[in-house]
Amino acid sequence: RRTEQDINLEPIVVACQEMGADKVGALIIIKQDDDLGVVVESGISIDAKVSTALLENIFFKNAPLHDGGVVISGDRVVAAKCVLPSTQQEVPKSYGMRHRAALGMSEVSDAIVIAVSEETGKISVAHDSTIKRGVEPQNLTQTIRKLMRKNDRRREDNPEK
Repeated sequence: RRTEQDINLEPIVVACQEMGADKVGALIIIKQDDDLGVVVESGISIDAKVSTALLENIFFKNAPLHDGGVVISGDRVVAAKCVLPSTQQEVPKSYGMRHRAALGMSEVSDAIVIAVSEETGKISVAHDSTIKRGVEPQNLTQTIRKLMRKNDRRREDNPEK
């Protein structure tokens, strides 16, 4: 069973900060308990240790894998170029496909989804059918950890899940 301590967020957070500063769009799915097999199978299998350089390379503009999302499980990037479901919620017109996909993924799984806007460089985090936009880079680790703890508490409350 995954716990909050099982994942090193630093390479993910640094990659998001750097991609945001350079206005490189990204969509990163951090797997929690739910099976993401369908999403992983929609992409290209990778199975590599998470690193800032790997994430930046994947999302580099026009790189073959930059479209779609990356799925991270534990300390591994398991797949890239994954197709995510788009949200069914009414969202502001300002939401691009990346943010709609982040929100959609958060509606069908307990994953934590990070979207970096190509237009603004701003970082958003989606979880549990909601999206928090404009997360300050220095608060990203704390924001993700808080959501992981929320999932940990939910798991403790529903041990059969």
